[in-house]
Order: sequence, then structure tokens, then C-alpha cells
Amino acid sequence: MDEQDLLPRPTAARPLLGLTVLVVEDSRFASEAMRLLCLRSGARIRRADCLRSARRHLRVYRPSVAVIDLGLPDGSGADLIADLAAGQPRIDVILGFSGDDSGAEAARAAGADGFLAKPLESLAAFQVAVLRHLPPDRRLFGPQPVSGETVRPDRLAFQEDMAHLAEVLHGPEEMTDLDYVAQFLRGVARSAGDGALDAAAGALADARRAGRATGPDVARIAHLVQDRLAERQVI
Repeated sequence: MDEQDLLPRPTAARPLLGLTVLVVEDSRFASEAMRLLCLRSGARIRRADCLRSARRHLRVYRPSVAVIDLGLPDGSGADLIADLAAGQPRIDVILGFSGDDSGAEAARAAGADGFLAKPLESLAAFQVAVLRHLPPDRRLFGPQPVSGETVRPDRLAFQEDMAHLAEVLHGPEEMTDLDYVAQFLRGVARSAGDGALDAAAGALADARRAGRATGPDVARIAHLVQDRLAERQVI
């Protein structure tokens, strides 16, 4: 089923009207930012929080645009990007999404048309990233206003991410994927502009790459997460 044939045409104020965006992202905070960007642009949004959910969705619908986080709880988003890039008919626009500095290279190597770096707050940056890769018959012709609008996700979505991370960290040690913890935390931290969390995620990632003991880094992250969860009392 191709939804784009059933939806209205774009306008200057809503240049992505008629498009459906599949966002494959496990962070509630980053997903909320994407929801707001799509809403302001006129696009519909569907969300999957893991590869399994995304593949289940894709068996039923073919979105116009796929925005895929590279680090997901059940595998690499690059694998899904590669599958979609090779698929026929191909999704019009495939974009990688990550807070990792090497994300752009990994996404393009997998076959993505472009890359969105976290934090993503600029409406214009989001719209341009999508529009530049759309086929000509899907684009809005003529000059388009450049919006200076930014989005600010609800802080409660950040709290949900912190609660998820706390649950992961309090699970059985042998079942805790520290690479996933570092990736997830870095993406959330950058989306939220939280420098302390970003630094802690980077330190854990560095320790994993160097083969060093990670206990102190995990303890630091757990402490920071609990501090952020305590903010619920004042939200």
C-alpha cells in the first residue's frame, strides 16, 4: 500500500504535506522532536522503536520518508537502511539519524540519502534534508520561505528516556549491553543539550573501545540518571 498517492499536495507553509515519515527511534525525547518537526511541516508520522517493529510496519505500509536511528535496542539501524536502499520500489528518502559523530559516514555507507545529526531542532534543516532528496514530482515548485522556527520537545519525554535507561542499568549485569547504553545516552543527551550526560556517555564508549573496566563509568551514569529522574518532582 503506497500512502503518498492518497494524501494532499504540499504548500509553501507546509512543504511536506502529503508525505508519511516513518521514524525508527527508541528515544522518546528524539521521537517527540521528530513529531513536532513533521507536524509543523505537514507530514504524517509513524514511529517504530526497534528494528522488529519497523519491519512489521514496512510489511503493511510504504512511507515516503524513513528516518532511522543508527543505534537501536535490537540491532543497527544501518542494516535497515541497507535493506531499504536495495528495496524495490525504493522509499523516496532514507535518512540516518544519530548523536554519534561517525553517524553520517555509517549512514551513507549503508545507502542513506542523507543524515540528520542530534540534536535536531531546526524546522528548516529538517525540511531541506527531506526536500532535497525527493523526486521532482513530489517537490513543491517555486520559492519557499525559510523558517527560523525551532522545536522544543516536552521535558516529560526526556524523563521517560531516563526511566528506560534506569531500568536497563538495573537489569542483570550480564544482560546489559553497555554499547547500547552509551549510544542511547549520547543521543538523548545531545538532543536534550545535557553536557554532563553526553560526557558520561562518551567516557563509557571510550572505555569500551579501549577494553578498560567500565564499572566507574556505569556508576557515574547511574548517578546522573537518578539525578535527572529526581527532576520529576518539579516538572
